[in-house]
Amino acid sequence: MGKRGLLKVQDRQRLFDIPTDEDGLIRHYSLSSADRLEIGLRRREHNQLGFAVQLCLMRYPGRVLATDETPPRAMLKYVAEQIGADAGKFALYARREETRRDHIAGLMVYLAARSATGQDRRAALLAAIQAAAISDDGGAIASATVAMFRERGSLLPAIDTIERIGLAARAIARRRAERALIEEISVATLQSLDKLLEVDPAIGQTRFHWLRSAPDAPGASNLVGLTERIAFLRKLEIDPKLQMRISSGRWDQMIREGNATPAWLANDFNASRRHALIVAQIIKLGQKLTDDAVSMFIKLMGRLFSQANNRKKQRHMDCRPDTAKALRMFLDTITALQSANDYGRNALEVLDQEVGWHRLLRMKPELESMVEDNEASPLTLAAEQYATVNKYAGAFLEAFTFRS
Repeated sequence: MGKRGLLKVQDRQRLFDIPTDEDGLIRHYSLSSADRLEIGLRRREHNQLGFAVQLCLMRYPGRVLATDETPPRAMLKYVAEQIGADAGKFALYARREETRRDHIAGLMVYLAARSATGQDRRAALLAAIQAAAISDDGGAIASATVAMFRERGSLLPAIDTIERIGLAARAIARRRAERALIEEISVATLQSLDKLLEVDPAIGQTRFHWLRSAPDAPGASNLVGLTERIAFLRKLEIDPKLQMRISSGRWDQMIREGNATPAWLANDFNASRRHALIVAQIIKLGQKLTDDAVSMFIKLMGRLFSQANNRKKQRHMDCRPDTAKALRMFLDTITALQSANDYGRNALEVLDQEVGWHRLLRMKPELESMVEDNEASPLTLAAEQYATVNKYAGAFLEAFTFRS
């Protein structure tokens, strides 16, 4: 498989192709009166057109017309119309290489342009490194490279040269980011990170895979599993603040690369790259597992109180016959007391006769139980599930420190 390049096809087109749309033509290839005067110094129509095209291309995208290159028809027509030339005459231009070289030399003076020097390339490399420190995107890196050449007033070198500069800058930015992550980590810790990629007989898999395969379904055992992984990560003593040492774009690229890299392939990387990817994954996993654990605990608590409310509703449903019986007795009691009042009789005698005093006393414990169940708070009902909550709450509270 060939080595992967820096630029995609659309990046090359955006940076180096000659524009053919109306806005692009007007923006880049509109000639000034001074331009037309300089062009008019050439004697023949086809030479004037060729000179004008060279002038336009040296301004944008910033290169000379290649040998045997014919610009797009739209660009030729736009330039030709401005100088009153026939676009078809371009085919006669630069049959003599000497003419073409003379035009380029004259335009270098007119535009105060020059070929890229070693200093220009070094400046472009520094600009590319700055871009690569922020983003791994080849188009963004190449854009910064091209912008620096233009800023320094030099013509663009060959596309392959620009791409090599960008690739070198990206490699340098990657190495700097890797070094920023691991330079203060002890050798012993780095060695322990390598062991994460080895199969642990105790669990039958690598610890790295174990960390990445944490369960996500809410459950007591799953929450315990999350807290165990969090405790394991903390023992590695990797400071999460290391993430702040590199740009967010470079960090995201490291995370994407780590996510796509299986443990067996990571062993093939050089030590610096491997350790940096592991450190990034550990920090990311620590954040994710923490969020997952808190989220799972909240869901379990929500489920606990939901179940408590459901039990309360079910108890109300189950005791409906007893409730109806108690209400019937209450109605009979009121009726008996009303009758005693209406006829001037002894209320207790009428109540004992119509309802039964001892019957009322026997009903008292049942009524007290009904009232107690009805007034029970969700927290009290939830506490009935202490045995279940105890399976995970202790591990969760031990794993985190909460502050008000």
